[in-house]
Amino acid sequence: MTGRLGPAEREESWRRLEAETFDVVVIGGGVVGVGAALDAATRGLRVALVEARDLASGTSSRSSKLFHGGLRYLEQLEFGLVREALRERELMLTRIAPHLVKPVAFLYPLSNRLWERPYSAAGLFLYDTMGGARSVPGQKHLTRAGALRLVPALKRDALIGGIRYYDAQADDARHTMMVGRTAAHYGAVVRTSTQVVGFLREADRVSGVRVRDVEDGRETDVRAHAVINATGVWTDELQRLSGSRGRFRVRASKGVHIVVPRDRIVAEAGMILRTEKSVLFVIPWRNHWIVGTTDTDWNLDLAHPAATKHDIDYILEHVNSVLATPLTHDDIEGVYAGLRPLLAGESDSTSKLSREHAVARVAPGLVAIAGGKYTTYRVMGADAIDAAHVDLPGRIQPSITDKVPLVGADGYHALINQADQLAAKHGLHPYRVRHLLDRYGSLVHELLALASDNPELLKPIPASPDYLQVEAVYAASHEGAMHLEDVLTRRLRISIEYAHRGVDSAEAVARLVAPVLGWDEDAIKREIEVYNARVEAERASQTKPDDQAADAVRAAAPEARSQLIEPVS
Repeated sequence: MTGRLGPAEREESWRRLEAETFDVVVIGGGVVGVGAALDAATRGLRVALVEARDLASGTSSRSSKLFHGGLRYLEQLEFGLVREALRERELMLTRIAPHLVKPVAFLYPLSNRLWERPYSAAGLFLYDTMGGARSVPGQKHLTRAGALRLVPALKRDALIGGIRYYDAQADDARHTMMVGRTAAHYGAVVRTSTQVVGFLREADRVSGVRVRDVEDGRETDVRAHAVINATGVWTDELQRLSGSRGRFRVRASKGVHIVVPRDRIVAEAGMILRTEKSVLFVIPWRNHWIVGTTDTDWNLDLAHPAATKHDIDYILEHVNSVLATPLTHDDIEGVYAGLRPLLAGESDSTSKLSREHAVARVAPGLVAIAGGKYTTYRVMGADAIDAAHVDLPGRIQPSITDKVPLVGADGYHALINQADQLAAKHGLHPYRVRHLLDRYGSLVHELLALASDNPELLKPIPASPDYLQVEAVYAASHEGAMHLEDVLTRRLRISIEYAHRGVDSAEAVARLVAPVLGWDEDAIKREIEVYNARVEAERASQTKPDDQAADAVRAAAPEARSQLIEPVS
């Protein structure tokens, strides 16, 4: 099996958590947690990963969706970080996840006639020579006319020229889930809706965790030689629960993005725009643009950060300063807010805090990892396992995840060439098949097999025509989705790609996944009500002027996982 995460595997996972002693237990199903689990499994270690909610339910589904070197970190002289990130980007594009990670072009508009072009060109030259221009084209200088041909949406007086350069992008939640499935494929227990509620101890060392199934409330002890806290913005909370003093503190910085239709900005490339504090990206996203991000301290609910009217106005104001036809609130299809787990530093400005990561053995048997950026998740996962080696019996093998493709990568390139035949065989348009291949890779056969007895499943989801009904079924049967929110928000991106935010598709999707997840009519009704309440709360929070007011509205919405204990410390 290709690391299937379905209801049957979930029961088997609980049995294994109860019965086995693991080398490593990883807490946290974000990209760093699944990266650490995959790293451990491919070194031959016995590993379990537990996540209180869903894979990528926190920061890892709410990023700018870029695998990038971090052009702006060059200004902060973070050369090592940029070089490392560019190497990871190259690995993703070529070997690890070519089905999920794609090159994307950006225009860097220039507005100062004297110093900006040589200054920016030098930075981009470094970017290219550090590894940025291997599998993507290098920088190209453009006159004002050339830049406006690439991005006609720009005001003529907003630039004097530009530089086109390339980075890469991926659906972050899908990529994280695929890393988790790859870990399961290599033998890891990967179990969501499984919350750590306590730590086990033998004398002065941590010897495992106590976990709670937040779907039904049962609890069990999970024994392990080493525990890795990869919980991102929850790092400090878990640290308190363990009773160990942390070596570093994590600060949450809120980043908000808006999603608008592709036709609202006429452009052949994305854009990177300077702001007074940081940068603003305009990122191509299939039939849409993602525009963001903000960078502000957040000290409220960690699970459900809320975007305010002020956040959205900030993004619109900055992007409209260069657009000939301004965007309005009515253009917005989706909004999402995420929290970056930054290492608490001396600087008051979160945009200046380093994106370097830190790993510490905070107690015998307990390692914490935090900071970093999405692009370098693989390095972070390897560093966490390296740090745990002193608590593991015997010698551990070196990390090999730079050589391990994610599930779906094998055979992907050949399938792209065969897309027309695959489309004809299943009665689909070749464009649709290519879209599926860029989401599932060679797992597309597994997906389409679900429709072999029910061709209706190859029809689009009502009110969300970019996705097929079979994708919702597959999310529940193979990809670990357990709630309507998991499907509409993370496995499919309906909650941010359509103005109805998923409400108009909720009942159809709930009925598609109900047979797989064993829902009766009452459960279907409850899932729809909980999802709709979430959307309503998010919409309401986005009209509030400040974080406190937005948080109060968003936090009042019901939780899909009814048995979650919050906070755990």
